Amino acid sequence: MSKREDEGCARKRRTEAGQRSEDCMNPNSVVISAFKVFQQELDTRYDKYERLVKISRDVTIESKRTIFLLHRVASVPDVEEILNEAEVKLDGVRQKIGQIAEELRGEDLHQFHRAFTPGIQEYVEAVSFHHFIRHRSLISLEEINARLVFIRDNNKAVGEGTFSSPCVLTFQITPTDYLLGVADLTGELMRMCISSVGNGDMDTPFQLSGFLRQIHDGFSLIGNTGPYEVSKKLHALRQSLGKVEDACYTLRVRGSEIPKHMLADVFSSRAAHIDPDDAMA
Repeated sequence: MSKREDEGCARKRRTEAGQRSEDCMNPNSVVISAFKVFQQELDTRYDKYERLVKISRDVTIESKRTIFLLHRVASVPDVEEILNEAEVKLDGVRQKIGQIAEELRGEDLHQFHRAFTPGIQEYVEAVSFHHFIRHRSLISLEEINARLVFIRDNNKAVGEGTFSSPCVLTFQITPTDYLLGVADLTGELMRMCISSVGNGDMDTPFQLSGFLRQIHDGFSLIGNTGPYEVSKKLHALRQSLGKVEDACYTLRVRGSEIPKHMLADVFSSRAAHIDPDDAMA
């Protein structure tokens, strides 16, 4: 190929490259239009994700307030009043979860799961704590999900006007979130044990000990085969169980030697010195 032909081919390539560059800069080009669609989809998804994070934060805050309220049952004469007040708070939390269900309408739950899972776990902890105080048993995943059914208005356009029709939304808590919430529940039960002893209740620690042992045995069946977050929280569960069993041992062996008003302090100091390695054994 001659030098003149080489220069002609080079000019042709430069011309084609320039044409492609102009096409890309053209706001009406197919490429620009496609990327604008991608941008809009990503912005919409990021906005939804941020809204879910904010709702989850509200769910977490209200669930923690409910848990703090429930801890008062160890020091008040009217337990039912506390339970009813907590139920009202939990209804408010469920309305927040209804907002999550609205955001997830027509969406894949797993794409946004990380945005709201902290709040859902905290809700499971609160509702299971409330259920245990009232029924002395563990609430099931099916019972929790049965309360997460919401009726919403669905506006439809007909001709020149619109009309509202009821729409049923459901939110299903995943088994992993349920297990993580139950694992956190054990820490609240351990605190309830110490508070009960401090108020002269010598029966509750033994009830809690048996209940926590059942939960521990259930988690042990999962072991390392379950999700990583579940196996990681098994360590804290064993520590809580160890503290409650230590309290029961002290009550049984030395309960008559220690004044009742000093038992809570004794248990708190002994629990603080439990070796984590012993708790894992």
